[in-house]
Amino acid sequence: MRYTELSTELAINEKMLREIFQDCSDIVFRTISISPKILLIYLDGLTDTKILDQVVLQPIIYDENPDGLNSVTKLRGIIQQQLVAISQVQTVSTVKDVADGVLKANITILVEGEDKALVADLKGFEKRGIEEPAAEVSVRGPRDGFTETLRINTSLIRRRIRSAELKMESITVGQYSQTDIVIAYIHGVVSNTVLEEVRNRIKQIQIDGVMESGFIEEFIEDVPWSPFPQIQNTERPDVVSASLLEGKVAIIVDNTPFVLIVPMNFWTGLQAVEDYYERSIYTTFIRFIRYSLVNMSLLLPSLYVALTTFHQQLIPTNLLISIANSREGVPFPTFVETLLMEFMFEGLREAGIRMPKAVGSAVSIVGALVIGQAAVQAGIVSAPVVIVVATTGIASFAIPRYNFGTAYRMLRFPMLIFAGLLGLYGIISGLFILIIHLLSLRSFGIPYMSPVAPQTLRSLKDVIIRAPRWSMNRRPAYLSGPNRTRIPEGQQPHPKRKRGDK
Repeated sequence: MRYTELSTELAINEKMLREIFQDCSDIVFRTISISPKILLIYLDGLTDTKILDQVVLQPIIYDENPDGLNSVTKLRGIIQQQLVAISQVQTVSTVKDVADGVLKANITILVEGEDKALVADLKGFEKRGIEEPAAEVSVRGPRDGFTETLRINTSLIRRRIRSAELKMESITVGQYSQTDIVIAYIHGVVSNTVLEEVRNRIKQIQIDGVMESGFIEEFIEDVPWSPFPQIQNTERPDVVSASLLEGKVAIIVDNTPFVLIVPMNFWTGLQAVEDYYERSIYTTFIRFIRYSLVNMSLLLPSLYVALTTFHQQLIPTNLLISIANSREGVPFPTFVETLLMEFMFEGLREAGIRMPKAVGSAVSIVGALVIGQAAVQAGIVSAPVVIVVATTGIASFAIPRYNFGTAYRMLRFPMLIFAGLLGLYGIISGLFILIIHLLSLRSFGIPYMSPVAPQTLRSLKDVIIRAPRWSMNRRPAYLSGPNRTRIPEGQQPHPKRKRGDK
């Protein structure tokens, strides 16, 4: 695109801009034939033409203005003052700046005799309303969620953190899409090392277009081939705000409701929204159940295959006899039938997600019941395998975050193969490989298993258990910057303390 300076002749400016926007039928060139002549350029469908006509044009062409409109300088002043009252206005002097302003859904005003143009924010495109996030439903907590509009998303965060220390830096990424990206953090709370790393990785991205925050995620993650996500994504403004208060950095991308949060550790993927809105004793109890179900979703099919194939002596006699009777007539080994049922279960789950909401859940549930019952009656698989696979699927739904649950779904198959080849020794070997991988993984320089490895005692209050809010008075040491005090000490409630006592 040209960097030519604007001319004082309106016809020359119009000609240069028409060459740039050649064959762009949605670009409107609107001439106002008054003295001096005015040219308006905007995108049809993305500009609020009602405000343009009523608030901008009507005062300009009003022929009873007592001061008249003979002076170009005075006309620019009237336009600028009129627009400042309703929107952001900036003055540009090059053809490229004019074109960029138009493509970002702004309106550009050029006046005969002026070598500068006014770019005003009069966006008026259709926007989706604020709704409850469908993927992160909570029993208790706020019901608002991000939308596809960048400024609505930033305003939802500003509503929760009303501090001048909340900084939002803008970056444009994408040669053709020119997508606006905002890096949000709290000055003094964020680690400068992490913040600088985020800036550098985003600025190095060279891509033709960014359609969703997932495009950015793949460019800035540390280990692309790891099954575990190293960048958290969420639709909830409260989750983003809480993460910023911990010292993390949020990456807000235009045209998507999913905001990225970095860095991410292993334990974040196992924590639900309600963990921080319910009382600590309830949350700790639920976390123990959740962690048990998470381990079950990874190891239950493998343990069943290992015990029934290699280590029958570890199974109680009555249970072993029951399993043997149910397997009578089944043509496949335990490993093959378990692998087959796992594959079918994942297929049903994927089909239920892709189908319309009205029939998706019904098809997946009915399909599982019909196929499971028919397979058992036909003698293709045994009833214990159906029970194991169904229990594993239910346990996998306890993982709060979808992308983290997907990692466990993927790892279940390698663990099943290890168990089918080596029994319990294969499971132990697979767990060793998995633990070594997790210990070596990092997210923007932060160890993935922190604060457990390396261990930070103060930060363990929000890992396996969730300590009371008044006791978590320090931000995570591995995340935050200079300001690590979250809550002053000495706020533990005392039942016998009288009202007014300190």
